[in-house]
Amino acid sequence: MAHYDVLVVGAGPAGNAAAYALTKGGANVALLEKQTLPRHKTCGGGMSITTGVALDLDAYPNLDTSTFVEQKVTWMRHTFHFQDACLHPVNRNAEEPPLSLWMVQRSIFDNALTERAVRAGATLIQGAALKEITQEADGRLRIQAEGKHGEWTATADYILGADGANGIVAKLAGLRQKRTMGIAMEAEVPHNWGDGHPDLRPEVIHLEYGAVPRGYAWVFPKQSHINVGAGVFQQRRTEGRGDKNIKDLLQSSIQSYLHTLQLPIPDDITYHAHPIPVWEGLDTIVTKNHRIMLLGDSAGLVQPLFGDGILHAIKSGNFAAQAILEGKPQTYADAVQKEFKADFNGAARVAELFHQFPSLCYHYGVKHPDATYWAARLMAGEVPFHSVQSRLMKRLRRAILKAPKPREEMPTPNISDTKP
Repeated sequence: MAHYDVLVVGAGPAGNAAAYALTKGGANVALLEKQTLPRHKTCGGGMSITTGVALDLDAYPNLDTSTFVEQKVTWMRHTFHFQDACLHPVNRNAEEPPLSLWMVQRSIFDNALTERAVRAGATLIQGAALKEITQEADGRLRIQAEGKHGEWTATADYILGADGANGIVAKLAGLRQKRTMGIAMEAEVPHNWGDGHPDLRPEVIHLEYGAVPRGYAWVFPKQSHINVGAGVFQQRRTEGRGDKNIKDLLQSSIQSYLHTLQLPIPDDITYHAHPIPVWEGLDTIVTKNHRIMLLGDSAGLVQPLFGDGILHAIKSGNFAAQAILEGKPQTYADAVQKEFKADFNGAARVAELFHQFPSLCYHYGVKHPDATYWAARLMAGEVPFHSVQSRLMKRLRRAILKAPKPREEMPTPNISDTKP
């Protein structure tokens, strides 16, 4: 039976970042993926260019970004109920370092990262799903997986769960047992650039804030198609992911976006849905003996305002690798807390205000000429969210209290700096 220093479960951004960093640091690593790569992964595929820094791409020239970055976005077009559009640049002037948003297909992106980890020395076990984890007398963890090639067993000193919002590692280890899930739905629509609305261009992403309560809809440009999606990112516990009303709402929003952008709805359009782990504060992401750790979506590291998680997943993979390589696995949870807790809590407060008063926040927040600039830098991690949260909340509060309120927005806003 093979033994590994670390078994990483899930070949997404978090798992691949950890596998690469661990292998580069001298660890013997196995990367377990239940599907055969490349595989479809439901995701909008938008991320900041600073993701390249987190992935250590400069130190690994063989991973050419042109093989997976299909478009680089420098403009955002915002709408409310598909009207009142505003188009703003990501960068304000040429004096600052330019920032762009990468658009990728996760099937290509994840596969490129996996190939990098394998070239560095990680062992890839694909087409096998984890079924059982047991601890042996010497403290090692015994893993049993099953796939199309039969049963696979191994032992490892550590297991990193990077297998998504509904990952099996968390369930087997008894971690994050009470989770609130949002839900997103998307469709990949073939597109010829030049067709449709004049603002439908490769360098522009489109964001719609009024059609989806407690969420938003989007259009992300890719090389030969567009990713059109909608998500409920602040879902309440009583709203199940199988709720037909939510399914109909998300599909309707996608169809409305296509109609608004003057595009036909394909007869063979296929909708893909996936859960979004809603941030509710840092839950238990490490077992008491520090041998099993959760990363990325498995750990609930999705920013509650923007609903993005790729960069955060990669960072968590790097933190886990560093903690193990330094022989200090107990420091992983502290590193995650230091990096994300204040920012995510600040984002959650702003998100709650936005979802309570969407039209006013859109008019006085999103449409502000500098809003796109700051949003891009918050997504990139260049500006800590907690550093601007109080100022942003005060500005929105003043606007809400002074502005004439539509009937559905009459209640007095509940705004405070307390933790959600």
